[in-house]
Amino acid sequence: MAGTFDRREQLYRSALTMPYAPFDLTGKVALVTGGNGGIGLGMAEALAAAGADIIIWGNKPDKNAAALERLQRHGTRVTVERVDVADEQAVEAGIAAAVRDAGRLDFVAANAGMGLAAPSFDAMPTETWRRVLAVNLDGVFWTLRAAARHMRERAERGDAGGSLLVTSSTSALHGAPRNQAYAAAKGAVLPMIRGIAVEYARWGVRANAVLPGWITTDMTARLQNQKRFEDKVIGRVPLRRWGEPEDFGGIAVYLASDASRFHTGDSFVIDGGYTIF
Repeated sequence: MAGTFDRREQLYRSALTMPYAPFDLTGKVALVTGGNGGIGLGMAEALAAAGADIIIWGNKPDKNAAALERLQRHGTRVTVERVDVADEQAVEAGIAAAVRDAGRLDFVAANAGMGLAAPSFDAMPTETWRRVLAVNLDGVFWTLRAAARHMRERAERGDAGGSLLVTSSTSALHGAPRNQAYAAAKGAVLPMIRGIAVEYARWGVRANAVLPGWITTDMTARLQNQKRFEDKVIGRVPLRRWGEPEDFGGIAVYLASDASRFHTGDSFVIDGGYTIF
């Protein structure tokens, strides 16, 4: 017993002399889909600032180029790829290329998404429904499936661990008029991520979701300067402001880091308090 106690005391004192840096992502590789703008870019920039090598996927060349320039300022390795998450083969090829070029993936954020409002629910075209679900649900499934496979295979070779994240939405909780396809997809990814958390825990892989509220992104651009919207919706936010993409950097770094090594199967609502009411 004395020997065990002495060993624990030695480890404790050794830990006191070591720098505590749980949010240091040096040596980790992070992939963010839809990382060329909005919440995805906010996450990617924080991950790069914390020391991670970054891979982002995006469809628009001009936004990809701007994101690359911005992220490279942090001094880590940055790769930008044009990958359509609504294309299963493109996702599989994209994950394979990322693993081949970077050697590994430690954190994958399935963040790419879109919204297409209809005049009303009963007038929503089937094409709109299918297009939104192709990106927001199928794309998440294909991305997380390929990433989970990589992390499992790596764990079976003796290198366990990894973190998966999906960007859902508070629309999964309170609905989205004329945008039911968006709400349906954002709701569906929540049980998906919890199921992944349970199944892949044996390989040290964690899986969580983040639910943003009203954020200043391209998707909400037409609403940002409408006084009626400001008074009715943003006026309900206790923090009395729009969310910014940078508000999601902290949660991304936390979930990519060792600080969250015992945190899985959770859903983080980041909405300035909007859903409280």
